[in-house]
Amino acid sequence: MAKRITNIEVKDTTIRTMQHEGMDYVCITDIARQKNAQDPNGVIANWMRNRNTIEFLGIWEQLFNPYFNPLEFEGFRKEAGLNAFTMSPTKWVEATNAKGVFSTAGRYGGTYACPDIAFEFAAWISVEFKLYLIKEFQRLKEEEQRLVGWSVKRELSKLNYRIHTDAIKQNIVPEEIDAYHRSLIYVEEADVLNVAMFGITAKEWRDANPDKKGNIRDYATINESMVLKFLDNLKVEKTGNKSATSEAAQIEDKV
Repeated sequence: MAKRITNIEVKDTTIRTMQHEGMDYVCITDIARQKNAQDPNGVIANWMRNRNTIEFLGIWEQLFNPYFNPLEFEGFRKEAGLNAFTMSPTKWVEATNAKGVFSTAGRYGGTYACPDIAFEFAAWISVEFKLYLIKEFQRLKEEEQRLVGWSVKRELSKLNYRIHTDAIKQNIVPEEIDAYHRSLIYVEEADVLNVAMFGITAKEWRDANPDKKGNIRDYATINESMVLKFLDNLKVEKTGNKSATSEAAQIEDKV
């Protein structure tokens, strides 16, 4: 799965986040620069030498990673905190098959950790910074969910309208009519459902919302979109329509 990088700003500091193999990660190298801008890797290594850190990482892996090697973890836990004990993200991953932390090189190089671990590391750096990081990360996730919801509604709107216009094409529009008058019939028929659902026609909505892109159905709630789909299906059942057409899709944005 392709990596997707998104930046968030935390107290005037850019923190990279990554979606990798279906999971969210936060760049703890960026966080470590809060403590030592010249040697962030050294900061991470010092954190990972700590016994509490090793225990936290190991318990997290046991909870969320079925392929984690608990025997290697027990060995590290016994040694953690001793003067001779050293640890790095790469060593931890290679020995225990961990997935909560990983390092990568190249354009987006750095050490990344899942949010639970990244927040724990941020607290070790600064409790205040941790709280700001959590706030900005949550804002990012809320924005992503909003965009996903808009996309779902948009695609559902397209599907509804294609079903609707195909039924009109096959059963209402005369074959000999020209394209201009055919489009008028599509708009007129679609507005029957628009008025039933929203109380206004597509043109009335556009006149009232000149600053918004798309059409009235793009801004329907999920529930409204489902009702429109039900109404469209009723029309399909009555007219006997079975398939969508490319011409219907081309007329879509006129409504």
